Amino acid sequence: MKKNFKELLADVKAFVFDVDGVFTDGTVILHPSGELLRTSNTRDGYAVHVAVERGFPIAIISGGKSEAVRQRFKGLGVTDIYLGATDKVDALEDFRFKYGIELSQILYMGDDLPDYEVLQKVGIPTCPLDAAPEIKQISAYISSYAGGKGCVRDVIEQVLRLNGKWGPSSNGLQ
Repeated sequence: MKKNFKELLADVKAFVFDVDGVFTDGTVILHPSGELLRTSNTRDGYAVHVAVERGFPIAIISGGKSEAVRQRFKGLGVTDIYLGATDKVDALEDFRFKYGIELSQILYMGDDLPDYEVLQKVGIPTCPLDAAPEIKQISAYISSYAGGKGCVRDVIEQVLRLNGKWGPSSNGLQ
């Protein structure tokens, strides 16, 4: 019998996220230096920080190569950052073997065709509200929030609440 999304959340041991279209709304500003500037939702970042602090491994897998992206996630406590990933499945496999996590225990959020194959491999495929139609078709959960507008916090908070790991604590995290 196939589990529903809420039942699948109980299996989550790790999170993996794409960047553009998930942490961002997909818009980039072309800076004269050649750097692509992005905006991201601070609540998404906060949720990532809380998940890391509460012991959940998190990986970022992106085809982009921005060092600003690397620095942002390092600052949130993420240590597994795969930039310039031409094969996202290889990056996913590296991450899961590093932590001894089964594919069925990974929640992945992606928004577009480069995420398709990874979404098919993980146990909990998710996407933002504004994901490509092909991605929505294969996702176990479509957030009610768009990319860059809180979709990351949405899934992280649901998992942490289910595990009793969301809310005020003695170390100041909420």
